[in-house]
Amino acid sequence: MSTLNASFVQNMSIVRPEYFFIIGLSGIPYSSYYYIFLFITYFIAVIGNSIVLLIIALERSLHSPKYIGVFNLALADIGETNAVIPNMMKTFFSDSQYISYNASLANMFFVNFFITLQSVTLVVLALDRFIAICLPLRYHALLNNTVMSLVFLAVWAFNTSLMALSTSLMTRLSICKSNVVHNFFCDYGPVLRLACNDNSINVFFNNLIAALFLIAPFCIIVLSYMGIFFALSKITTWEARLKALKTCTCVSHLLLVGIFFLPVICLFIASAITSLTPNARVISVSLSFTLPPMLNPIIYVLNTAEIRVLIRKVLKNRIVPIRKSILK
Repeated sequence: MSTLNASFVQNMSIVRPEYFFIIGLSGIPYSSYYYIFLFITYFIAVIGNSIVLLIIALERSLHSPKYIGVFNLALADIGETNAVIPNMMKTFFSDSQYISYNASLANMFFVNFFITLQSVTLVVLALDRFIAICLPLRYHALLNNTVMSLVFLAVWAFNTSLMALSTSLMTRLSICKSNVVHNFFCDYGPVLRLACNDNSINVFFNNLIAALFLIAPFCIIVLSYMGIFFALSKITTWEARLKALKTCTCVSHLLLVGIFFLPVICLFIASAITSLTPNARVISVSLSFTLPPMLNPIIYVLNTAEIRVLIRKVLKNRIVPIRKSILK
């Protein structure tokens, strides 16, 4: 009975602010130009990833396991940019930098959901390339469109459940230190630091998410490419090895992995070595969130022969009739 009373008192004492105040960049002249730059990256990311989605959806020759993964990555990129940048623009270009408590939780869920979805998709693409190069004779037996679709269905379900659980656990925190968030959105870390009751469960889930979606994926991708490089080492010449890497789109995937993981890893190392200023943290986090979705479709278009050929074909089919009408 006493335990129930203690639990009841604890629930009654939970303080939830009506609004959070988002600091963003403070004390920096012409900071609005930086937000305009982020909006340009948003525009390029949405257009570029939409083109990739349309090409893969409409071209039957690209309906393969690898491109199901690329399709999912482009979908995650669009979701992340729409979760991050429009809210940022609304907050900092309006007269108010306040965001309601419920809206902040919703934004927290979607941002972290699409970030983790990007991470897992890169792992699936790495495993796809590993099987294609190291087990080529068993590729179609192990991976087909149905298997890859089921894998991503499971990924979406697992990520949704875990992000929903971690976000719902934020409601047990009593936010009584302040309602000022030193970031450009309500992320786990900045909000956890505002709590004045026990947040050990939230810290555990925060560390679990970092382990599952940052450390483990990076390690799996490294191990996958160690296997790939070992298989390629059996090829006699360097030229043939590089040609095999390009043919299997490993170069494109490695670039995507570097763009996604390196900024986050560098941010973690910098935070461990020195104390980052709030402005430096906002800039580094915002760039690590917004640049990968912009660069991903550009990298795949420039480095993937199938997509380049399709784009040339579409442009040729459009340009030739225009030329004929002009000549007439």
